[in-house]
Amino acid sequence: MTAPARQLDAIHAMLAAGHRNLRIERHSLLLWGIPAGLLWVLSESILTPAQLPDLRERALAWLGLLAVVLITIAAVDWHFTRKIKATRDEAWSFIHRQVIKIWWLMMGLAALATFAMFFYGGGYMVCTVWLVCLGISLYVHGLFSEELLEWIGILTILIGIASLIAKLPYETMRWLAAAVFGLGLPLLALMLDGGRHRPAVVRLLQMLGWMAVVLILPIWVENSAHNHTLPETPSVPLADYLQHPPSAGDTIVLLPAGTVIPVELAMSGGLFVSDSESPVLPLKLARPLELLLRDGELTGDARFPGETWQQSRQVRWISIPWLKAELSPQRGPLVTGSLIVQLHDQ
Repeated sequence: MTAPARQLDAIHAMLAAGHRNLRIERHSLLLWGIPAGLLWVLSESILTPAQLPDLRERALAWLGLLAVVLITIAAVDWHFTRKIKATRDEAWSFIHRQVIKIWWLMMGLAALATFAMFFYGGGYMVCTVWLVCLGISLYVHGLFSEELLEWIGILTILIGIASLIAKLPYETMRWLAAAVFGLGLPLLALMLDGGRHRPAVVRLLQMLGWMAVVLILPIWVENSAHNHTLPETPSVPLADYLQHPPSAGDTIVLLPAGTVIPVELAMSGGLFVSDSESPVLPLKLARPLELLLRDGELTGDARFPGETWQQSRQVRWISIPWLKAELSPQRGPLVTGSLIVQLHDQ
């Protein structure tokens, strides 16, 4: 390459760096990543339905916890960022402040969406919501800062959407979210290079390494943790189990076809009255079904006789796609709906 060409490349790189004059501080990624990752890891152990049976109380408790965590992180991040820039005698631009506020807005929207899902459903998508909001925050910051943030932001959005499209088990999605926040953001802090130009091969290797840490590693660990062998002992007919239920160990109970399984519905709201406290919807099995009990408690693992076990974390039994109210001269007031009860891998 001739000297004039090198000079032109240097001028181009200098102009590009001038356009991307914002620098995200490494401590910001650590502050937003590690606490959020820990919260994802602990989310199935704190503020659970067993601890807070009332839905409204549980929703408010989660909203309060998320508000405290997010506000604390934002305040600490703002304080240290301002202090570090003052130490380096750097100006904190107006645009940089607004970009940080966009980050706050996206995290706040994710928290509010989580709160709303307690009442309107869609909890299966909560991991995707947080990942998409995080990805948008990183992408917007990258538009004015380092190009690496743009690519990581796009990858984060794609991970969230792809996990939803692939219908991954919620447990797997939760660990993915924990890895993106708790491992991905600290790793991104180490990968920041001040906006310097890097060859495409270097950027590709960075993306592949980051994806391996936040995508391949948690999926492998989560699958390994659940890769236990389920028992293959002979099943016990339901009638025999009801007469002589074992108190310990693994037991496979066979429910024959035609078994009526009552579904008790807890009704509240005051609009309707019922002859009983819990109306019962009787469901009848169309096929024989084997259930696994461990120490007298259902594990959620099930299978049809002669087929492979379907683990509880990979199966969604019941879904209600729609409900509709009608009022017609022929049938009067009527509520209809669609109830899908099935057993299959996602």
